Order: sequence, then structure tokens, then C-alpha cells
Amino acid sequence: MTTRVEIWTDINCPFCYLGKARFEAALAEFDHRDDVEVVHRSFELDPGLPTDESGPVIPRIAAKYGISVEQAAANERGIGAQAAQLGLPYQTSGRDYGNSFDMHRLLHFALDLGKQDALLDALYAGNFAEAEPVFADTERLVALAVRAGLDETAVRDVLADPHAYADAVRQDEREAAQLGATGVPFFVFDNKYAVSGAQPTEVFTQALTTAWNDRLAPLVIADADADTCGPDGCKI
Repeated sequence: MTTRVEIWTDINCPFCYLGKARFEAALAEFDHRDDVEVVHRSFELDPGLPTDESGPVIPRIAAKYGISVEQAAANERGIGAQAAQLGLPYQTSGRDYGNSFDMHRLLHFALDLGKQDALLDALYAGNFAEAEPVFADTERLVALAVRAGLDETAVRDVLADPHAYADAVRQDEREAAQLGATGVPFFVFDNKYAVSGAQPTEVFTQALTTAWNDRLAPLVIADADADTCGPDGCKI
């Protein structure tokens, strides 16, 4: 008997970065962790962005929330403080944002190879922990994928074919909409229980335990007010 956890995320989302760490802390202490299957699903926060452009994230946050650049920078420092509590490095200035569709296509490719989690970690590290931008830069994306253990030639072949894994990304996004997910991270346990946002570790522990013990209950969304990122930005 296994429990399946599907996690909708986007590389642009700092709370997805934090939520993954909190979920993994809960999973590490879960008695049945070896019988839990984790699959990462696609959710684009801003699919309309041009694929060949990127820009600094702090002015974008300021524009989305109608706040000053100084306030947006303070919000980034606040997220950085949360990351530090989890032992995660976080660049509070200098990050960029951009279209993540190719990243999601590569994550589906990596899933076929059993390397999806490693690639997601590499993408998160590239975006949140390292100074070099990750968006609108094919060479940077290839380097991160190779770091995760993917073959460079195969990665370039996927990126060169705009149709490769595109349907898988769109299917994930349709399923998210059907489930009522309006922001990420969004966790679904055995297609019955949902947890929205970068919840505390104990919430994920409870969700894992509940999903393991009870497979018959309807889908329940836990605390929709928790930290998430949506198309209009990340809740601060």
C-alpha cells in the first residue's frame, strides 16, 4: 500500500521552495515514508510572459502589490528569514523572474528518468540560492539540468522541440483548475486530501497520517489562507 502525493509548484514561487522543505521534513519523520510516492506537477504563475525575456523580481513585486520598491525588498528579506529557519539559502536581492514553461517541460522529462526531484532542487537552487539568473537563458537551464544528472544532449533535444512534454504541462494545469487550486504550492494526498500553501511541517505530518489511515474521505482543503503564490503574486 502506497500513498501518492502530488505537488503543484512553479519555479517562480518562493513559497514552493519553502513548502517543499517543510513537506520533506514531515516525510523524513513519517513511519511509512518508503511507501510514499511524490510527483511534482506543473503550475505556471504567469504563462503569458515572453519566453525570451526576464527581469528583476523586486520591482515586479512592487508593481503587483502597489507597494514601494523598498517595501517589496523588505518582503523578500522576510521570506529570506523564513528560508534561513529551514536552513535554505535565499538571495534576497538580484533575483529575476520569467516564463517557466520550458522548466516544467524538463521536469516532466526528468520524471520519466526518475530524476524529477533532483531537477526541481537544482532549479530552486538556481533561482533562489544563486546570483546568476535562470530565466530566458537556455545555457543556464541546460547547466542546471546537467547538474541534476540529466544528459546534456537529451536536454537540448527536449528544449529544441516546443511540443515535447507540452501536453503534460497543460494537463497538469487543467487538473489544478479542476481541483480548485488558484495558487501554489498545492499538495494533494491520494487524490482525497489537499493542503494549500507552505504550511508548517506538522500540517504535512497530519496530512500524511490522515491519507495513510483513511482513503475514503472526500477531498478537503486545509487552510486556504496559508502562504501561496498565485497569478497576481505571492501573498505576503
